[in-house]
Amino acid sequence: MNIFKAAYCRTFQQVMHAAIPFLPYRKPVILDNMQELSAMLKNKEIRSVLLVTDKDIRSHGLTLELESALKEAGVNCVIFDRTVPNPTTDIIEECAATYIEHNCEAFIGFGGGSSMDCAKAAAVRIARPHTPFIKMKGILKVLVKLPLIIAIPTTAGTGSEVTVAAIVTDAETRLKYQISDFPLIPRYAVLDPKITVSLPKHLTATTGMDALTHAVEAYIGRSLVKSSKRDARHAVRLIFENIREAYNNPSDLKARRRMLHASFLAGSAFTTSYVGYVHCVAHSLGGKYNTPHGLANSVLLPFVLEEYGESAYKKLHQLACVIGISDINDSHKEGARKFIDAVKEMKRDLNVPDTIEGIKEEDIPELAKTAEKEGNPVYPVPKLMTAKELEKFYRMVMVK
Repeated sequence: MNIFKAAYCRTFQQVMHAAIPFLPYRKPVILDNMQELSAMLKNKEIRSVLLVTDKDIRSHGLTLELESALKEAGVNCVIFDRTVPNPTTDIIEECAATYIEHNCEAFIGFGGGSSMDCAKAAAVRIARPHTPFIKMKGILKVLVKLPLIIAIPTTAGTGSEVTVAAIVTDAETRLKYQISDFPLIPRYAVLDPKITVSLPKHLTATTGMDALTHAVEAYIGRSLVKSSKRDARHAVRLIFENIREAYNNPSDLKARRRMLHASFLAGSAFTTSYVGYVHCVAHSLGGKYNTPHGLANSVLLPFVLEEYGESAYKKLHQLACVIGISDINDSHKEGARKFIDAVKEMKRDLNVPDTIEGIKEEDIPELAKTAEKEGNPVYPVPKLMTAKELEKFYRMVMVK
């Protein structure tokens, strides 16, 4: 990267870092179950809500307890179950239209990141009905109060229940981008481990490693502050201690609850301190090929950490100490190597592959340009990379 662009990126990041203490970050109020949620809605005199989810979640009966609790509380529950992975602008518009048609007063995003992103983006459409989504791409472009948003994650990974962002995919161009602003942070999050028990093992693995990616990228970046440092370290420790148990023994509610808490903490960490090139590359793959975000992050994480090299050694060493596989007597390089090896071992134990199907060589230059545009200058990565340098990651993980 030329010195002028690098200087611009680092200056932008320094300004954003300095502004963090003055920005209106907040965490959602945590509720433990559906009864607490229905009681809260009743107390607020909310009479009708839009439950945003997908058909697969409904077919497994995961929303039944919530629907019953809302009915007992006298709250009308309108269901929108057309959410898709990487929600598209046309689906989001349909969701918002359903909200208006039924005079709803709150959104409940129930599911993985896609359901919560769809609910957030639909709330943006309600508040900004005449502004195209692409005009709100990036940070601090929403700027208005949104309808009440409640998030109920069914995976311990995305952290969408605590983040400022909604990921939107343009229905025509397939461009995938973020809308990020403080009103998108849900007001309430229900962290109920019972609804994660039936999650398929491969999703327990990839969504859990998605949360690990959030925590690690927040920690090693240049915008780390006291709160995100604390949250990221706690999340990394919880994930290493519990993800294998959640994967191998799906009914272990203690491990499931701790993974939900880890995802919440990791989401809080990267909401404050941002992510890095793992996410840039993963988002481009999701937009082009509909690659599941958690899978892309899981596959890419150790490759990107290795490429950061000595710029990330010190903080990766610190994380290795957090999980008890290194100590202060190791060199930073040695500690970092131990942490990256532990991530690779986690991938093997959880049967996460090292490749992603569908990547085409002829698409790589454009994918890398998309990733570079997302990451620079916003993400305070340890080492800046150009689009040309990012191309290597697609080739590392493509099926040969």
